[in-house]
Amino acid sequence: MGDAPLSTLEFLGGELRRARRDRGLSQEELAQRINYSSSLIGMVEIGHRTPSQDFVGRVDAALESGGFFERLLALVRVDAAPPWLREWISVEAEATLIRWFEPSLIPGLLQTEAYARAVLTGGGMLRDAEVEQRVTSRLSRQAVLTRESPPEAVFVVDEAALRRRIGSPAVMAEQFARLLELADLPQVDIHVVPADAGMHPGLAGPFILARTTDGSEIAHLDNQLRAHVTDRPDDVDSLQRAWERVRGEALPRRASRELIQEVARSWT
Repeated sequence: MGDAPLSTLEFLGGELRRARRDRGLSQEELAQRINYSSSLIGMVEIGHRTPSQDFVGRVDAALESGGFFERLLALVRVDAAPPWLREWISVEAEATLIRWFEPSLIPGLLQTEAYARAVLTGGGMLRDAEVEQRVTSRLSRQAVLTRESPPEAVFVVDEAALRRRIGSPAVMAEQFARLLELADLPQVDIHVVPADAGMHPGLAGPFILARTTDGSEIAHLDNQLRAHVTDRPDDVDSLQRAWERVRGEALPRRASRELIQEVARSWT
């Protein structure tokens, strides 16, 4: 573990600590100058929290670093996605249609920061810096839903994903507020497969189908180690059939929203 390469997030944190000390400032003194908490500065300095654009802008002004930390943050965001996921991110960014099924978790494009962090820390397999990098990557990917000319995005989740506690009840309450907010977007549909649907093909695992600008269909599947991206016709056809079956089991949009609202009340 001690021999793990330094991440760009950890590098940014180390440079912040160095620059702060060179200015003769404590964490508390810098916190007063930028109007952020000293505890957040400490977390950033050890690579356990990704700073916001506003945070690094204020740091650059306070330390007179000429935009150095804003440039470092840009590198952190570029480097945030694991290499094995980058192929899919490029597909997702150009998709005209995204169809996503999840049996056990809220889909990544719909997750709040707190929910995403709870998911990524829950398995205990990632270092804190790796968790932060992946949270940064996941949140950056969500811009696809609100960009100019966004794709049509259809999400189907199993009811179990709504009822599984990830993090605290407050994390879940915030996540449900986010779900309902996104469900109001005209290009976003969220459907729920009710628990009484019983066995259905989606229980074999999550999958995503993306349609590109040239009409091609590309599929994404996750496993314990990495993502698998394929455009093989047999694979895509099989997943399209699974999608149709799963979508057929799901509640209509309005009924899905009512179920989401019902479950949301259990987290408040």
